[in-house]
Order: sequence, then C-alpha cells, then structure tokens
Amino acid sequence: MAATLYLVATPIGNLGDVTARALETLRTAGFLACEDTRHSRILLDHFGITGKDLVSLPAFAEGQRAGRILDRIEAGEDCALITDAGSPGISDPGEKLVAEALERGLKVEPVPGATALVAALSASGLPTGRFHFLGFLPRKGPERRAMLDEVAPLSATCVLYESPRRLGETLADLQEAWGDRRACVARELTKLHEEFVRGPLSALVARYAAEETRGEVVILVEGRTGEQRWSEDEVRRALESGLERGEKLKPLSTELARRAGWPGQEVYRMGLGLKQR
Repeated sequence: MAATLYLVATPIGNLGDVTARALETLRTAGFLACEDTRHSRILLDHFGITGKDLVSLPAFAEGQRAGRILDRIEAGEDCALITDAGSPGISDPGEKLVAEALERGLKVEPVPGATALVAALSASGLPTGRFHFLGFLPRKGPERRAMLDEVAPLSATCVLYESPRRLGETLADLQEAWGDRRACVARELTKLHEEFVRGPLSALVARYAAEETRGEVVILVEGRTGEQRWSEDEVRRALESGLERGEKLKPLSTELARRAGWPGQEVYRMGLGLKQR
C-alpha cells in the first residue's frame, strides 16, 4: 500500500524554530530525501535523530532521482523531504518531486514551518496584504529584464531571494526598472547577525555598491503606487512625442514603461512599430 511524501520545513537559522511535528515526522519516516545529506546530518545529529536512511536530492538532479524516491513511496515507505533550510519546493528542491508524486496519485502532506520570505515580509515595514514572490531572478540578459518588466505594474509588494555577491547589482537593476521605491534588505534571518536595512532603493544601492555582504539575503520592494496605468493611446502619444524630439527608442521606452506602468518590452515593440511607419 502506497505511503506518504512529507514536505518538512526546517529552521532557516535558529534551530529553536523547528516544530515538534517536524521532529516527529523525521523520526518516524521510513527514509529522508535531502537537498544535501551532509548538511541534513548536522541537523539530525543536533536533535538526536540517528540511523536514518538518507537519499540525496539536489536541485540539479531532482528530475533524474525523483522516480526512485517515488517508487519507494509506492512500495509503502513514508518519505520526509527536507532541504538545507526552510520549506521544500520554495526556491529549493521539491517542486518536481511533488508534481510527479501527484501524477502517480500519491499522498503529499506539508509539515509547515520557517520560510525566509514570510519572515522577511512580516518585519519589512512594507504592505503585506498582497505580495508577489519572484524567487531568484535570472542572472542577466533579456530574461532578467523581461521578469522585471512583467511585475513593474503590480501594486503588490515584490519579494525575491538573491546571492550576497550580486546584491548591489540587483538593487541597481531594480531601481532602474521600477524607479526609486521603498525597499528593505533582510539578511541572515533568525541568526546571530540578523539585519533589516530599510529605505528607498537609491539609498540601498548606494550602501551596497561598495559594502561586502555575507549571508542569506531577501529583497523586498514596495509595489507600484500613485497614478493609474496609462492607456494605450497615452503611451503611443508619449512615444510619438519623444521620437519626434529625436530621443533614442530604448531609453525612451524604458522611462515611459516605468511612468506608465507598462512592461518595457511592450512599450519598446510599440515604438518599433511607430518608427517603421
């Protein structure tokens, strides 16, 4: 008889944040699927959980290894999935495993707990009623710009994860794409050196341009405020006016997209059409 896939959230820093239910699930599961077995052993040893069968499920091999894990669950072994920190499947391994488990008709049960995006949002000082989670942005190129343009018109707070090595560059890209909005950098959440730095994006760009940053980072940016999204006619008239003044299309479309609440690619394509006429 098929067993259950448990998605067990683990602490993002402070080990005191583990739940009693999480520990019980880890103790009783037939085997554990781990993002990194070496990292997981440290957690298990701390709580005296020994003798468990650990199976590696890193993000780069999730698609190849999911099948063998699901075969064991179908054969009757409960499996607990844990990642290095936080909730499985949230910018961590788990998404493919869950999807394939559900396709097979297996039971999937979450064991909730700590997650960095909710912890950062709750203490950011930004609106929390609605938010949009971006995970990790594409590192560069058209895909990165397209994602920023896509969410630029949203009034919801935007939350994303970033490597400390790319923090300064990403903050600069956010200011260029979205303007000088209110923002927050949350670093090392629940750990000894937890830090929240709040202010306009311009101030955060200036601070982190030269400052060497360490630890896990969450970036939060206020959604679009103020005037409503422009109509298509308003955008077209502004493009025509700028092109008649001799402005270059690329910077013109970027600035108009920010002001109008439109995706930059749409404004650029509209401008190309006007130039070709």
